[in-house]
Amino acid sequence: MLLLALDTATPAVTVALHDGTDVLASAGQVDARRHGELLLPAVDRLLAAAGQRLDAVTGIVVGVGPGPYTGLRVGLMTADTFGLALGVPVHGLCTLDGLAYATDLEGPFVVATDARRKEVYWARYADSRTRVTEPAVDRPADIAEQVAGLPAVGAGALLYPGTFPAAHEPEHVSAAALASLAAERLAAGEELLEPRPLYLRRPDAQVPKNYKVVTPK
Repeated sequence: MLLLALDTATPAVTVALHDGTDVLASAGQVDARRHGELLLPAVDRLLAAAGQRLDAVTGIVVGVGPGPYTGLRVGLMTADTFGLALGVPVHGLCTLDGLAYATDLEGPFVVATDARRKEVYWARYADSRTRVTEPAVDRPADIAEQVAGLPAVGAGALLYPGTFPAAHEPEHVSAAALASLAAERLAAGEELLEPRPLYLRRPDAQVPKNYKVVTPK
């Protein structure tokens, strides 16, 4: 097994290689505006660092979000393209699950990433491997009672200390954590998600209402 994992659902462009037992190499760069420019060069550097060729990859793992439309689709389209070109399966994982897995927390906690518009993408976890709520997008003040007293991780939690006073790192997801979680679940015979985006809301760019279609006379 050689899994290539990537995620662009947060400001971090993150990639990793996993051989089914260990992470062979990983890399990441935080830049919310350059996902498209940074991802493929990061994959090239990753393969070189691990001494591997792209055609040795046996599966792709991609974070499906939740995340903003523009960044998220870069990773998903790249994963789909690699899967088609190499003839290998593409597995999806919730980006919040990858963040949770990286914590090694054993008690209840919350993962929250920045959803912009003064909102967060969030979910509650029983431990680092077990999510107990569906991912959601809300204003921090609206979920204060639901997350009260719980530790929290992620950039969204760090942005709103009034709602998440016990927030700490990791701030962004790591493809190394995604790859390790995927390898663990695949080894256990579990089915992963389809590589389809988890947006939770409509994109910012929309066709204006009352748009008039002009046709030639």
